[in-house]
Amino acid sequence: MSHQSELIATDIDAYLAQHEQKELLRFITCGSVDDGKSTLIGRLLYDSKMLYEDQLAQLEHESKTQGTTGGGFDPALVTDGLKAEREQGITIDVAYRYFSTAKRKFIIADTPGHAQYTRNMATGASTADLAVILIDARHGVLTQTKRHSFIVSLLGIRHVVVTINKMDLVDFSQQRFEEICQDYREFAARLDLPDLHFIPLSALNGDNVVDPSPRMDWYRGSTLMAFLESVYIGSDRNFEDFRFPVQYVNRPNLDFRGFCGTIASGIIRVGDEVMVLPSRQTSKVKSIVTFDGELSEAFTPQSVTLTLEDEIDCSRGDMIVRPGNVPKVNNVVDAMLVWMSPEAMVPGKTYLFKQTTQTVAGQIESLRYLVDVNTLHRSPAPELKLNEIGRCTIALSQPLYYDAYRRNRSTGAFIVVDRLTNITVAAGMITAREAEVAAKMAPWELDDSKVDDTPGEIKLVSLQERQARLGQSPVTLLFTGLSGSGKTTIARGVERALFDAGRSAIVLDGEALRRGLSRDLGYTLDERSENLRRCAHLARMLNDNGIICLASLIAPDAAVREKARDLIGADRFLIVHCRADLEVCRSRDPRGHYAEAEDGKLPKLPGAGAAYEEPQDPDIVCNTDQQSIDECVKAVLQLLHDRKIVR
Repeated sequence: MSHQSELIATDIDAYLAQHEQKELLRFITCGSVDDGKSTLIGRLLYDSKMLYEDQLAQLEHESKTQGTTGGGFDPALVTDGLKAEREQGITIDVAYRYFSTAKRKFIIADTPGHAQYTRNMATGASTADLAVILIDARHGVLTQTKRHSFIVSLLGIRHVVVTINKMDLVDFSQQRFEEICQDYREFAARLDLPDLHFIPLSALNGDNVVDPSPRMDWYRGSTLMAFLESVYIGSDRNFEDFRFPVQYVNRPNLDFRGFCGTIASGIIRVGDEVMVLPSRQTSKVKSIVTFDGELSEAFTPQSVTLTLEDEIDCSRGDMIVRPGNVPKVNNVVDAMLVWMSPEAMVPGKTYLFKQTTQTVAGQIESLRYLVDVNTLHRSPAPELKLNEIGRCTIALSQPLYYDAYRRNRSTGAFIVVDRLTNITVAAGMITAREAEVAAKMAPWELDDSKVDDTPGEIKLVSLQERQARLGQSPVTLLFTGLSGSGKTTIARGVERALFDAGRSAIVLDGEALRRGLSRDLGYTLDERSENLRRCAHLARMLNDNGIICLASLIAPDAAVREKARDLIGADRFLIVHCRADLEVCRSRDPRGHYAEAEDGKLPKLPGAGAAYEEPQDPDIVCNTDQQSIDECVKAVLQLLHDRKIVR
């Protein structure tokens, strides 16, 4: 094997100690479908002598029956272990492989290339130090290449090596290699990829994977294996800001009380002064305890137990820091979210947010924008769907102790968990809002929502932006019918259903208007017409702001209803006729109008002393004396979906 040493035969303990001290590099392979990610890993392990003889024998047998190389040795089968993966010749889930050389230990994450498995790719990249992005030399930079490059940048992976694969299929052309490099550099200029390298190779044949290729003598750089062994990652970790999230309080006896956890960042020494958040009590480190004995100092990412000189209150979820270097503490944060659930994100719904050792309830208050990972264009949106990425404002029930993700990946990352199913629905990266930190942010991450204070420089919110944010087209539904026909009840049911789906709708009830805007009006035919006119003006204003208006009025006069249609706009006006037999309405009499009509107090009540002109061509009819409220509500919602008013 490639990490064989004479110590194995002479001093196995020394060899194991040497092997234990090797630096660990975590990296992922990503790229578009069929770019050769699994093949590259298989070739890397095969040429590095990392496969045992029984594995090789099995792979050679399976290559004949399940391989994609026409019966020859198929390196992709090393990582594509799922039955569905071998049947389709694709990667579906993240596959991890472990190996080592004389210089380093490695953990590889082979991530899927298909767009529907973006969440799997983000999961594999969340702990990686380096990304290997593959590009098919025949096809160049594709949409999925850009998608994965964006996620690599979003997750703060600093080291990226772009491998131009399948060079054997383009006759090992130097010109083609340079063209692809230039195309990728132009796209990557808008990302945060500080350490970028390019290597031409053929994963299937092993060119420039472990050994230099004699067929690409024009390439003078290192092979992929040489690069992985030599890339410097020592400065990637944050050794400046000491952050110690407390995971467990160890109390084995009366004489020992230690705080266990993994050092998220920074260095700690015996005698250092520390502060516990949120209590802000201070003490000094008495000892640093590990399984192998006490240490004089510890650093990230070691797992240790700290004992303090003073007996202060500290429990799971608290964080130990230095008094002069504390993280941000707030219950409102901005974050980039990668949505991982088939159920779309609903702003305002309560989720659990798990960050370090804290678990806090909270809501996603608003989705500020959705990022098109193919073009990096930002657009308003009402929700996040599976595999989509957007910037959100999150309000929590109690404060978090955090740093911006680009400064500290441990304290700046969190996951979102559904409270009912306990399923992880999203991964989040907290973004910085300070100007001095924002200067280091990627262009797509900057918050340009603020405008100049100069008069005339304010950018107005357009109706198109409101529609995209709310996920709906503005419309007014006039629920018309006799008193007691169920107009307001159905309107309230539709409002509830739209609200639960994350949409914005408001009910304008005729009787409620009479307690405010129309308090000066009575119940004559002219006054009813005036009430509808005022309601129509208010509905149009709400529609202009992207809101769906559910107006519930008797509106007995057909001509007045047409005037309301003209005022609001024919393309924004729908009539819902709530029809019920007069005797049924009398038996309901929710507001006592029929009783007042019989007593002569309300002589002009439509249907009982005054005419009610039924709509001749309503958009929908709800027979409320035959249909249940739920059936009527579902029918109205179906109308909104059919007219493409809501998604």
